[in-house]
Amino acid sequence: MAKSVPRSPRSLRDRTVGLEDVARAADVSMASVSRVLNGSAKVSDAIRARIERACAELGYVPNGAARALSSRRTRAIGAVVPAIENSGFAIAVAALQKRIEQAGYTLLLASSGYDPEVELREVTALLTHGVDGLVLVGDQHHPSLMPMLKRMGTIFVETWTLSPNSPCVGFDNEKAAGQVIDYLVGLGHTAISTIMGRPQMNDRAAARVAGVEASLRRRGLSLCSQFVVEHPFRILDGRLAMRALLSSDPCPTAVVCGNDQLAFGALIEAASLNVSVPNDISITGFNDLDYAAHLVPPLTTLRIPVEQIGAMAGDYIVRRLQNEPILPMAEVEVSLIVRGSTAPPPGKAAASRRKSRIPLAD
Repeated sequence: MAKSVPRSPRSLRDRTVGLEDVARAADVSMASVSRVLNGSAKVSDAIRARIERACAELGYVPNGAARALSSRRTRAIGAVVPAIENSGFAIAVAALQKRIEQAGYTLLLASSGYDPEVELREVTALLTHGVDGLVLVGDQHHPSLMPMLKRMGTIFVETWTLSPNSPCVGFDNEKAAGQVIDYLVGLGHTAISTIMGRPQMNDRAAARVAGVEASLRRRGLSLCSQFVVEHPFRILDGRLAMRALLSSDPCPTAVVCGNDQLAFGALIEAASLNVSVPNDISITGFNDLDYAAHLVPPLTTLRIPVEQIGAMAGDYIVRRLQNEPILPMAEVEVSLIVRGSTAPPPGKAAASRRKSRIPLAD
Protein backbone atom coordinates (compact mmCIF):
# COMPACT_ATOMS: atom_id res chain seq x y z
CA MET A 1 0.00 0.00 0.00
CA ALA A 2 1.38 3.43 -0.90
CA LYS A 3 2.17 5.63 2.05
CA SER A 4 0.18 8.85 2.18
CA VAL A 5 2.16 12.08 2.28
CA PRO A 6 0.98 14.65 4.85
CA ARG A 7 -0.09 17.94 3.29
CA SER A 8 2.02 20.94 4.21
CA PRO A 9 0.49 24.18 5.51
CA ARG A 10 1.53 25.81 2.21
CA SER A 11 -0.85 23.53 0.26
CA LEU A 12 -3.79 24.59 2.45
CA ARG A 13 -3.58 28.32 1.88
CA ASP A 14 -6.06 28.43 -0.95
CA ARG A 15 -8.85 26.46 0.72
CA THR A 16 -10.65 26.21 4.03
CA VAL A 17 -8.75 24.23 6.67
CA GLY A 18 -10.77 21.44 8.26
CA LEU A 19 -10.61 19.13 11.28
CA GLU A 20 -8.91 16.45 9.20
CA ASP A 21 -6.05 18.83 8.36
CA VAL A 22 -5.57 19.76 12.01
CA ALA A 23 -5.62 16.10 13.08
CA ARG A 24 -3.05 15.17 10.43
CA ALA A 25 -0.74 18.08 11.36
CA ALA A 26 -0.94 17.24 15.09
CA ASP A 27 -0.71 13.47 14.43
CA VAL A 28 -3.84 12.77 16.48
CA SER A 29 -7.33 11.49 15.80
CA MET A 30 -10.16 13.76 14.68
CA ALA A 31 -11.96 12.80 17.89
CA SER A 32 -9.11 14.31 19.91
CA VAL A 33 -9.27 17.51 17.89
CA SER A 34 -13.04 17.75 18.46
CA ARG A 35 -12.60 17.24 22.21
CA VAL A 36 -10.04 20.06 22.43
CA LEU A 37 -12.15 22.46 20.38
CA ASN A 38 -15.23 21.64 22.44
CA GLY A 39 -13.38 22.29 25.71
CA SER A 40 -13.40 18.70 26.92
CA ALA A 41 -11.08 17.80 29.82
CA LYS A 42 -10.56 14.25 28.49
CA VAL A 43 -7.37 15.18 26.63
CA SER A 44 -3.81 15.26 27.97
CA ASP A 45 -1.97 18.58 28.18
CA ALA A 46 0.62 17.36 25.66
CA ILE A 47 -1.98 16.44 23.02
CA ARG A 48 -3.90 19.65 23.69
CA ALA A 49 -0.73 21.68 23.11
CA ARG A 50 -0.03 19.86 19.82
CA ILE A 51 -3.56 20.48 18.57
CA GLU A 52 -3.53 24.15 19.55
CA ARG A 53 -0.15 24.58 17.85
CA ALA A 54 -1.48 22.91 14.68
CA CYS A 55 -4.54 25.19 14.69
CA ALA A 56 -2.32 28.26 14.96
CA GLU A 57 0.06 27.12 12.22
CA LEU A 58 -2.74 26.23 9.81
CA GLY A 59 -4.89 29.23 10.69
CA TYR A 60 -7.81 26.97 11.55
CA VAL A 61 -10.96 28.63 12.86
CA PRO A 62 -13.88 26.42 14.05
CA ASN A 63 -16.86 27.01 11.77
CA GLY A 64 -19.69 27.91 14.10
CA ALA A 65 -22.09 28.39 11.22
CA ALA A 66 -21.53 24.83 10.01
CA ARG A 67 -22.13 23.53 13.50
CA ALA A 68 -25.26 25.63 13.99
CA LEU A 69 -27.08 25.36 10.68
CA SER A 70 -26.90 23.07 7.70
CA SER A 71 -27.34 26.19 5.58
CA ARG A 72 -24.06 27.54 7.07
CA ARG A 73 -25.85 30.78 7.98
CA THR A 74 -26.31 32.14 11.50
CA ARG A 75 -27.82 35.45 10.33
CA ALA A 76 -25.32 37.27 12.52
CA ILE A 77 -22.87 39.95 11.38
CA GLY A 78 -19.78 40.85 13.39
CA ALA A 79 -18.14 44.26 13.80
CA VAL A 80 -14.86 45.16 15.50
CA VAL A 81 -14.27 48.86 16.25
CA PRO A 82 -11.24 50.45 17.95
CA ALA A 83 -13.24 52.04 20.80
CA ILE A 84 -16.91 51.58 21.64
CA GLU A 85 -16.88 54.70 23.83
CA ASN A 86 -15.88 56.85 20.85
CA SER A 87 -19.03 58.75 19.82
CA GLY A 88 -18.27 58.51 16.12
CA PHE A 89 -17.94 54.74 16.19
CA ALA A 90 -21.02 54.43 18.42
CA ILE A 91 -23.17 56.37 15.96
CA ALA A 92 -21.89 54.34 13.00
CA VAL A 93 -22.51 51.06 14.85
CA ALA A 94 -26.09 52.12 15.61
CA ALA A 95 -26.69 52.84 11.91
CA LEU A 96 -25.04 49.54 10.96
CA GLN A 97 -27.27 47.62 13.37
CA LYS A 98 -30.41 49.33 12.10
CA ARG A 99 -29.57 48.45 8.50
CA ILE A 100 -28.79 44.78 9.08
CA GLU A 101 -31.78 44.30 11.39
CA GLN A 102 -34.04 45.42 8.54
CA ALA A 103 -32.67 42.44 6.60
CA GLY A 104 -33.13 40.03 9.51
CA TYR A 105 -29.54 39.94 10.82
CA THR A 106 -28.18 40.35 14.35
CA LEU A 107 -25.07 42.40 15.21
CA LEU A 108 -22.23 40.99 17.32
CA LEU A 109 -19.89 43.79 18.44
CA ALA A 110 -16.34 43.83 19.82
CA SER A 111 -13.69 46.47 20.59
CA SER A 112 -9.96 46.21 19.83
CA GLY A 113 -8.58 49.16 21.81
CA TYR A 114 -6.48 50.07 18.73
CA ASP A 115 -4.46 46.86 19.27
CA PRO A 116 -3.98 44.61 16.18
CA GLU A 117 -3.45 41.53 18.36
CA VAL A 118 -6.75 42.13 20.15
CA GLU A 119 -8.51 42.80 16.86
CA LEU A 120 -7.24 39.45 15.50
CA ARG A 121 -8.48 37.60 18.59
CA GLU A 122 -11.90 39.25 18.42
CA VAL A 123 -12.27 38.54 14.70
CA THR A 124 -11.29 34.92 15.29
CA ALA A 125 -13.88 34.65 18.07
CA LEU A 126 -16.59 36.13 15.82
CA LEU A 127 -15.70 33.73 13.01
CA THR A 128 -15.77 30.85 15.49
CA HIS A 129 -19.35 31.83 16.34
CA GLY A 130 -20.12 31.64 12.64
CA VAL A 131 -20.87 35.24 11.66
CA ASP A 132 -21.97 35.58 8.06
CA GLY A 133 -20.10 38.85 7.48
CA LEU A 134 -17.67 41.20 9.16
CA VAL A 135 -17.23 44.99 9.45
CA LEU A 136 -13.76 46.35 10.27
CA VAL A 137 -12.28 49.82 10.80
CA GLY A 138 -9.23 50.95 8.83
CA ASP A 139 -7.06 49.08 6.34
CA GLN A 140 -4.10 48.10 8.53
CA HIS A 141 -4.50 44.94 10.56
CA HIS A 142 -2.54 42.05 12.04
CA PRO A 143 -0.60 40.26 9.23
CA SER A 144 -2.64 37.09 9.83
CA LEU A 145 -6.08 38.71 9.62
CA MET A 146 -6.60 39.25 5.89
CA PRO A 147 -5.18 35.85 4.82
CA MET A 148 -7.56 34.21 7.31
CA LEU A 149 -10.61 36.08 5.97
CA LYS A 150 -9.73 35.29 2.37
CA ARG A 151 -8.99 31.66 3.11
CA MET A 152 -12.39 31.26 4.79
CA GLY A 153 -14.19 33.22 2.09
CA THR A 154 -15.61 35.64 4.66
CA ILE A 155 -17.59 38.59 3.34
CA PHE A 156 -16.17 41.74 4.95
CA VAL A 157 -15.91 45.49 4.49
CA GLU A 158 -13.44 48.05 5.86
CA THR A 159 -14.71 51.44 7.05
CA TRP A 160 -13.37 54.96 7.69
CA THR A 161 -10.88 54.46 4.88
CA LEU A 162 -10.51 53.90 1.15
CA SER A 163 -8.55 50.78 0.34
CA PRO A 164 -7.47 49.73 -3.18
CA ASN A 165 -7.25 46.07 -2.11
CA SER A 166 -10.42 45.47 -0.06
CA PRO A 167 -14.10 46.41 -0.13
CA CYS A 168 -14.50 49.65 1.79
CA VAL A 169 -16.78 52.50 2.83
CA GLY A 170 -15.03 55.71 3.85
CA PHE A 171 -12.98 58.68 2.76
CA ASP A 172 -9.41 59.79 2.07
CA ASN A 173 -8.11 60.75 5.53
CA GLU A 174 -4.97 62.38 4.13
CA LYS A 175 -6.93 64.56 1.72
CA ALA A 176 -9.44 65.48 4.43
CA ALA A 177 -6.73 66.68 6.82
CA GLY A 178 -5.21 68.68 4.00
CA GLN A 179 -8.48 70.62 3.70
CA VAL A 180 -8.05 71.94 7.23
CA ILE A 181 -4.51 73.13 6.53
CA ASP A 182 -5.60 74.78 3.28
CA TYR A 183 -8.22 76.71 5.24
CA LEU A 184 -5.90 77.75 8.10
CA VAL A 185 -3.09 78.84 5.79
CA GLY A 186 -5.67 80.78 3.81
CA LEU A 187 -6.48 82.68 7.00
CA GLY A 188 -2.81 83.57 7.35
CA HIS A 189 -1.59 80.90 9.82
CA THR A 190 1.96 79.65 9.40
CA ALA A 191 2.69 78.45 12.97
CA ILE A 192 0.44 75.36 13.08
CA SER A 193 0.63 72.48 15.56
CA THR A 194 -1.28 69.20 15.81
CA ILE A 195 -2.74 66.98 18.52
CA MET A 196 -3.13 63.49 17.09
CA GLY A 197 -3.55 59.87 18.18
CA ARG A 198 -0.54 57.57 17.96
CA PRO A 199 -0.05 56.72 14.25
CA GLN A 200 1.53 53.33 15.02
CA MET A 201 -1.81 52.07 16.34
CA ASN A 202 -4.11 53.96 13.98
CA ASP A 203 -3.76 54.11 10.20
CA ARG A 204 -6.37 56.88 10.00
CA ALA A 205 -4.35 59.06 12.38
CA ALA A 206 -1.19 58.35 10.38
CA ALA A 207 -2.94 59.42 7.17
CA ARG A 208 -4.20 62.63 8.80
CA VAL A 209 -0.70 63.53 9.98
CA ALA A 210 0.59 62.84 6.48
CA GLY A 211 -2.11 65.08 5.02
CA VAL A 212 -1.21 67.94 7.35
CA GLU A 213 2.49 67.66 6.59
CA ALA A 214 1.99 67.35 2.82
CA SER A 215 -0.29 70.40 2.68
CA LEU A 216 2.21 72.48 4.66
CA ARG A 217 5.13 71.22 2.57
CA ARG A 218 3.43 72.35 -0.65
CA ARG A 219 3.54 75.89 0.76
CA GLY A 220 7.11 75.72 1.99
CA LEU A 221 5.96 75.33 5.60
CA SER A 222 6.38 72.69 8.30
CA LEU A 223 4.67 71.82 11.57
CA CYS A 224 5.39 74.23 14.38
CA SER A 225 5.12 71.31 16.81
CA GLN A 226 3.26 68.03 17.22
CA PHE A 227 1.77 66.31 20.26
CA VAL A 228 0.94 62.60 20.04
CA VAL A 229 -1.51 61.18 22.58
CA GLU A 230 -1.97 57.53 23.56
CA HIS A 231 -5.78 57.66 23.74
CA PRO A 232 -7.18 59.70 20.82
CA PHE A 233 -10.73 59.67 22.22
CA ARG A 234 -10.03 61.20 25.64
CA ILE A 235 -10.84 64.82 26.41
CA LEU A 236 -8.23 64.85 29.20
CA ASP A 237 -5.48 64.09 26.69
CA GLY A 238 -6.60 67.07 24.65
CA ARG A 239 -6.23 69.29 27.71
CA LEU A 240 -2.76 68.00 28.56
CA ALA A 241 -1.59 68.29 24.98
CA MET A 242 -2.91 71.86 24.64
CA ARG A 243 -1.11 72.92 27.81
CA ALA A 244 2.15 71.54 26.42
CA LEU A 245 1.69 73.26 23.05
CA LEU A 246 0.85 76.61 24.62
CA SER A 247 4.05 76.36 26.69
CA SER A 248 6.20 75.59 23.65
CA ASP A 249 8.49 78.01 21.84
CA PRO A 250 7.47 79.02 19.25
CA CYS A 251 3.86 79.00 20.34
CA PRO A 252 1.40 78.00 17.56
CA THR A 253 -1.34 80.28 16.33
CA ALA A 254 -3.49 77.31 15.26
CA VAL A 255 -3.91 73.75 16.54
CA VAL A 256 -5.33 70.95 14.39
CA CYS A 257 -6.83 68.13 16.48
CA GLY A 258 -7.29 64.55 15.26
CA ASN A 259 -10.88 64.36 16.51
CA ASP A 260 -13.52 66.46 18.25
CA GLN A 261 -12.84 64.96 21.69
CA LEU A 262 -9.25 66.19 21.60
CA ALA A 263 -10.42 69.57 20.31
CA PHE A 264 -12.95 69.79 23.16
CA GLY A 265 -10.13 69.19 25.64
CA ALA A 266 -7.99 71.81 23.91
CA LEU A 267 -10.80 74.38 24.17
CA ILE A 268 -11.29 73.64 27.88
CA GLU A 269 -7.58 74.01 28.60
CA ALA A 270 -7.29 77.26 26.65
CA ALA A 271 -10.21 78.70 28.63
CA SER A 272 -8.68 77.58 31.94
CA LEU A 273 -5.48 79.46 31.03
CA ASN A 274 -7.34 82.60 29.90
CA VAL A 275 -6.20 82.07 26.32
CA SER A 276 -8.86 83.39 23.97
CA VAL A 277 -10.13 81.17 21.15
CA PRO A 278 -10.02 82.30 18.37
CA ASN A 279 -8.48 85.71 19.17
CA ASP A 280 -5.26 84.25 20.59
CA ILE A 281 -5.29 80.82 18.97
CA SER A 282 -7.46 78.84 16.53
CA ILE A 283 -8.53 75.25 17.17
CA THR A 284 -10.05 72.70 14.75
CA GLY A 285 -11.53 69.22 15.23
CA PHE A 286 -12.37 66.21 13.11
CA ASN A 287 -15.79 64.41 12.91
CA ASP A 288 -18.38 67.14 13.72
CA LEU A 289 -20.01 65.26 16.57
CA ASP A 290 -23.32 66.53 17.95
CA TYR A 291 -21.79 68.74 20.64
CA ALA A 292 -19.29 70.47 18.31
CA ALA A 293 -21.77 73.19 17.31
CA HIS A 294 -22.66 73.88 20.96
CA LEU A 295 -19.18 74.38 22.42
CA VAL A 296 -17.92 77.82 23.44
CA PRO A 297 -16.83 78.90 20.92
CA PRO A 298 -18.50 76.54 18.42
CA LEU A 299 -15.91 74.21 16.90
CA THR A 300 -14.59 74.45 13.35
CA THR A 301 -14.29 70.83 12.27
CA LEU A 302 -14.46 68.35 9.42
CA ARG A 303 -17.88 66.79 9.09
CA ILE A 304 -17.63 63.01 8.66
CA PRO A 305 -21.00 61.36 7.86
CA VAL A 306 -20.48 58.57 10.41
CA GLU A 307 -24.10 57.44 10.31
CA GLN A 308 -23.87 57.09 6.56
CA ILE A 309 -20.67 55.04 6.90
CA GLY A 310 -22.39 52.58 9.23
CA ALA A 311 -25.51 52.27 7.07
CA MET A 312 -23.53 51.81 3.85
CA ALA A 313 -21.28 49.20 5.46
CA GLY A 314 -24.37 47.26 6.53
CA ASP A 315 -25.83 47.62 3.05
CA TYR A 316 -22.66 46.22 1.49
CA ILE A 317 -22.63 43.14 3.75
CA VAL A 318 -26.36 42.44 3.33
CA ARG A 319 -26.31 42.79 -0.45
CA ARG A 320 -23.26 40.55 -0.77
CA LEU A 321 -24.94 37.90 1.38
CA GLN A 322 -28.01 38.13 -0.83
CA ASN A 323 -25.86 37.90 -3.99
CA GLU A 324 -26.97 41.35 -5.14
CA PRO A 325 -24.58 43.58 -7.14
CA ILE A 326 -22.79 46.36 -5.26
CA LEU A 327 -19.60 48.33 -5.86
CA PRO A 328 -16.65 47.31 -3.65
CA MET A 329 -15.69 50.91 -2.85
CA ALA A 330 -18.02 53.64 -1.59
CA GLU A 331 -16.66 57.11 -0.81
CA VAL A 332 -18.57 59.44 1.51
CA GLU A 333 -18.35 63.21 1.28
CA VAL A 334 -16.27 65.06 3.89
CA SER A 335 -16.85 68.79 4.37
CA LEU A 336 -15.21 71.53 6.41
CA ILE A 337 -17.65 73.23 8.80
CA VAL A 338 -16.35 76.68 9.75
CA ARG A 339 -17.48 77.98 13.13
CA GLY A 340 -16.25 80.35 15.82
CA SER A 341 -13.09 78.53 16.98
CA THR A 342 -10.99 79.79 14.07
CA ALA A 343 -9.91 83.24 12.88
CA PRO A 344 -6.86 84.93 11.31
CA PRO A 345 -3.73 84.70 13.49
CA PRO A 346 -3.08 87.39 16.13
CA GLY A 347 -0.34 90.00 15.77
CA LYS A 348 3.02 89.71 17.53
CA ALA A 349 1.89 91.80 20.48
CA ALA A 350 -1.13 89.56 21.03
CA ALA A 351 1.05 86.44 20.72
CA SER A 352 3.41 87.82 23.36
CA ARG A 353 0.51 88.49 25.74
CA ARG A 354 -0.81 84.95 25.15
CA LYS A 355 2.59 83.43 25.95
CA SER A 356 2.93 85.41 29.17
CA ARG A 357 -0.35 83.93 30.51
CA ILE A 358 0.88 80.34 30.38
CA PRO A 359 2.27 79.20 33.76
CA LEU A 360 5.65 77.48 33.70
CA ALA A 361 5.63 73.70 34.13
CA ASP A 362 6.72 72.39 37.51
